[in-house]
Amino acid sequence: MFFKRFYDEDLAQASYMVGCQKTGECLVIDPVRDIQRYLDEAQAQKLEVTHVTETHIHADYLSGGRELATATGAKFLVSDEGGEGWQYTYSTPNMQKLKHGDTFMVGNIKVEVRHTPGHTPESISFLVTDTPRGDVPVMYFTGDFVFVGDIGRPDLLDEAAGGQDTRFRGAKDMFQSLKTQFAGLPPHVQVWPAHGSGSACGKALGAVPSSSIGYETELAWWSKFVKNGDEQGFTDELLSGQPDAPLYYGRMKTQNRDGMSVLGDVPPLPELSAAEANRQMAAGVMLIDTRPKEQYQATAPHHSINLPTANKVETWAGWLLRPEDRDYILLAENAEQAEELRRRLWMVGLDNIKGFVRGVEGLDVKAVPPIQPSEVAQHEGALILDVRNKTEYAGGHIPGATQLHAGRIAWKESELPKDRKIIVHCQSGARSAAAASYLGSQGFDVLEIAGGFENWEKQVPEQVERGE
Repeated sequence: MFFKRFYDEDLAQASYMVGCQKTGECLVIDPVRDIQRYLDEAQAQKLEVTHVTETHIHADYLSGGRELATATGAKFLVSDEGGEGWQYTYSTPNMQKLKHGDTFMVGNIKVEVRHTPGHTPESISFLVTDTPRGDVPVMYFTGDFVFVGDIGRPDLLDEAAGGQDTRFRGAKDMFQSLKTQFAGLPPHVQVWPAHGSGSACGKALGAVPSSSIGYETELAWWSKFVKNGDEQGFTDELLSGQPDAPLYYGRMKTQNRDGMSVLGDVPPLPELSAAEANRQMAAGVMLIDTRPKEQYQATAPHHSINLPTANKVETWAGWLLRPEDRDYILLAENAEQAEELRRRLWMVGLDNIKGFVRGVEGLDVKAVPPIQPSEVAQHEGALILDVRNKTEYAGGHIPGATQLHAGRIAWKESELPKDRKIIVHCQSGARSAAAASYLGSQGFDVLEIAGGFENWEKQVPEQVERGE
């Protein structure tokens, strides 16, 4: 049996390839839209992608399942569980629906489908047996059901996808799934989840890539509740302290349910002159600038957003950019960098990238320097906007600050004042650089606090409130 894990550090997302080397067939689980990585690996291993599947309708990234199945002619196997409103509504060639207890073969590899609702109603997991070695399962691909040290949060549908109190039904389903579809499996079975540390799909995911049935059953926080049959205690613990859900999750869930577009063969991005970039931006196109925030603050292009940390471009693009609202162009050093960035933006459904421009020379720019905590008092009447998550805010915040997670600003901006200055901050300054640049591009009078709340605590520790 061949096995490989593919991992996107930005969104903390894992996909997998499982192959039968004897027959030359392979399965890809939870692929991303940049499918070349799977095609290259299959070719290197002398395998053919014959099966593509998903553990559930994803909310944090746009799935590449349809893309890969279309490109390879593979069977596209998806959940038929969950009931009305939680099932795939589109069809595509070679698409097949899976129910609990179904099995399929990938060469000599047996894959058993387990319905594991909780995170979402339609969630399924895949129990894999390498039949030439025996009839004992070896791997369990759990999607967002069970992570290393944690489990999938059931409140995302309420928080970001328009659900109404689905968290309580989800918590009840999760308890039963753990009891009947996890705890009773052989303890040696390896657990391979769809996310790692840093994902918002759980509360406190572990940093190691995999675990086992036995380890999680004995040591995970939820195990004592399942062993004791304490469903209420489990529900209370599961639902408490969950971080804010970025609101782009609703868009991702809908697109993945109703059918994402197929990219196919994509032509290279055209390089734009500075004059053409200025013209397009004046007409409503937004420039995505990924330079470090210090460079951006010195020469910020008009009509631009700054996504300043290279390993969070996908996350922050999902948080702040709405592809249905406008087109985008990229600021890049060269065509190779532009292409890499474009492929990463596919992860969150930003397909409408119209070109790239090299550097800021010739662009309309202005300086947007941050202010120090001591300067905030000079802006009487300003709204202090804390773009951290609510648990960070509860741990300590600037008196009078309004908390609004950065991943909600693009959907909540109508609730923000345009007749008052807005002073934005996060924990250390990276998230606020992105949020402030977005608000500035939308016509808000905005400043940001240099160094964020960490700098505020150092300079004016007596002006910190906690526990709210």
